[in-house]
Amino acid sequence: MEMKFSWLLLGLPAVWMLAAAADVPAARGPGCSARCGEMDVPYPYGLDPQCAIHDGFVLNCTTVGRATKLFHGGLEVIKISVPDGKAWVKTWISRQCYDQTTNGMLYNNAQLWLGNQYVLSADDNKVIVIGCKSLAYMWSDSYIIGCSSTCDIKALKNSSCSGADGDGCCQADLPKGVKKYISYFNVDYNTSQIWQSTPCNYIAVMETAAFNFSTTYLTSTVFYDMDNSLIPTVLEWGVARNTCGQARTNKTTYACVSNNSDCIDNNYVGYRCKCSPGYKGNPYVSDGCTDIDECQDNVTYPCAGICKNTQGHFTCSCPPGQDRINGLCVKAHKSIWVAPVVGGSVGLVVLLIVATCAYLIRERRKLHRIKQKYFRQHGGLILFEEMKSQQGTAFKIFSEEELQQATHRFDEHWVIGHGGHGKVYKGVLKTEVEVAVKRCMTIDEQHKKEFGKEMLILSQINHKNIVKILGCCLEVEVPMLVYEFIPNGTLFDLIHGNHGRHISLGTRLRIACESSEALAYLHSCASPPILHGDVKSTNILLDGDYTAKVSDFGASILAPSDKSQFVTLVQGTCGYLDPEYMQTCQLTDKSDVYSFGVVLLELLTRKKALNLEGPEHEKSLSMRFLSVMKENKLEDILDDQIKSNENLEYLEEIAELARQCLDMSGVNRPSMMEVADNLGRLRKVMQHPWAHENSEELDNLLGESSMSMVSSAVTTEAFSIEKRVAMGLESGR
Repeated sequence: MEMKFSWLLLGLPAVWMLAAAADVPAARGPGCSARCGEMDVPYPYGLDPQCAIHDGFVLNCTTVGRATKLFHGGLEVIKISVPDGKAWVKTWISRQCYDQTTNGMLYNNAQLWLGNQYVLSADDNKVIVIGCKSLAYMWSDSYIIGCSSTCDIKALKNSSCSGADGDGCCQADLPKGVKKYISYFNVDYNTSQIWQSTPCNYIAVMETAAFNFSTTYLTSTVFYDMDNSLIPTVLEWGVARNTCGQARTNKTTYACVSNNSDCIDNNYVGYRCKCSPGYKGNPYVSDGCTDIDECQDNVTYPCAGICKNTQGHFTCSCPPGQDRINGLCVKAHKSIWVAPVVGGSVGLVVLLIVATCAYLIRERRKLHRIKQKYFRQHGGLILFEEMKSQQGTAFKIFSEEELQQATHRFDEHWVIGHGGHGKVYKGVLKTEVEVAVKRCMTIDEQHKKEFGKEMLILSQINHKNIVKILGCCLEVEVPMLVYEFIPNGTLFDLIHGNHGRHISLGTRLRIACESSEALAYLHSCASPPILHGDVKSTNILLDGDYTAKVSDFGASILAPSDKSQFVTLVQGTCGYLDPEYMQTCQLTDKSDVYSFGVVLLELLTRKKALNLEGPEHEKSLSMRFLSVMKENKLEDILDDQIKSNENLEYLEEIAELARQCLDMSGVNRPSMMEVADNLGRLRKVMQHPWAHENSEELDNLLGESSMSMVSSAVTTEAFSIEKRVAMGLESGR
């Protein structure tokens, strides 16, 4: 199993990358070519540095064989849309094929890294998997996206890729903001037994409109061979990594230079420009947005009468002697008909007002019924009755309106966190209590049925190191969760932020101990036990006193009573995933232990769990740690702030505990209760008066002077003996 997992991280082919761009746009130089072969090259793009708005938009016009093609870095550009802020490029297909010569599987795994100005378009692309026995996924820095494809020979149809069992093809939605990915195939799903009829499996990120499934993709290699293993993919781009508000403050660098142009924000790539409604052209060029003559296009802008074009708009009137009735110009009636027509018009207006009021009342009642339906569907009635029977509980069922008011209608400026399950907003209730509101994106059918019951169980969790769930909102399609607000950010920010703070070993050990106690409580003391499922440093929050608080267990699952219960797709966070879970797709309490082991490594090394931009042997922190432990070179990976002769024995014991947590086999890992006990005993030993290292309090983090403990006068050898005695006494308790 270890060899397979290492291959997932190291067995990568060539990388295609779009370079990052500067933030300051430049004016287009004179004498710039705007075409490459048959393709237009619109500004802000250019074929030379002086012809593009900045380096991120410089393209290369290259002759390939008899054709002239356009490239951005290593990617061929096939289309550019300035109004939409999109570019179409060709990316590579990944494949998994049986090799007859070696009697093994051949892998061609693609990866893509984009610069600051580009992201993959979530609206225009899909993750597509083709094969009769395939489980493939795209591994990004924040997401793992993929699906499983099987074949039913009798049911195979061209153009059918619904993802149903037996289709031979499946699709997965692409999250917004993805800048890079690496494709992988699950090694247990391959074509080694069916290669004569189905030689290969494939996965690609591809433009949805360009994909049309054919059964020949399964029985031959035509899908991979039809365009040199290249497929069209849509990118979104922004002209600079600023918001519109920030960009407008500097008129010399603001890119929307044309009159009648608007600025559009994109949270993932910065801002771009677009001509205002009623205008067309290029907003990045002075006077580039020109008026649309609507009178020349009677199909898009119909006018039954006299059409007159105006700046940004048009008017449509009837000739003299004609009146407009029902949108048509007709000969004017004599005055004897004026009164009946006016009377009829007034009656029609009254009728419309009455009908509108009736419609609004009907829609309001319909909305109320929908909210009641969601409330019942999520188990709200059961939860409400249980809350009434348990007087004094602080758990509350919130209305959608309450949470909208608390978060300023879910204003993006109030977002304090993003995750694979949704967004987290800061909110202030009417009682002036600060809360964190988690707005999830999706929920599966099983959790919909059990949601009320699970909320009742989670509401009873009361532990000082676990973020308290204050309530939920059930009258929406996907329930929202309300937590207590934790002010000092995450453990990830503390150890990886560029603040330059000194964090003592004592502080790190205390945070690790508090976090392990919280997880041990969920595993062993909650009834039924709760599996967190996404333990990582960003899910460990720090309160005003920098006490650790484990969060996001609202997205966890209750421990299944049926051990055969599996999930259908791999989910979690890259760098923290249990390799055994990657193979079995079965979440256990030992999966949390593995992820916590990675958090211990972050505390020991102050390095991130996954670094896709680093050298091959340093991309996975856990793999690098196991390697240095095997070579007995632990000091090579430790953080310099805590690496000292006085700390070495403690560091070795913590590292050994982390190594046990990272064992490839779950049965060999300790339980979270055992981890918490070991860290607790070690923390007590460090606080013993004989300990050499000063136990720095959080005063250092809060900007106050640290308190130094009196150093012991005993020798290092005597301290080592006394420390072992103390550990023996603690374990005896």
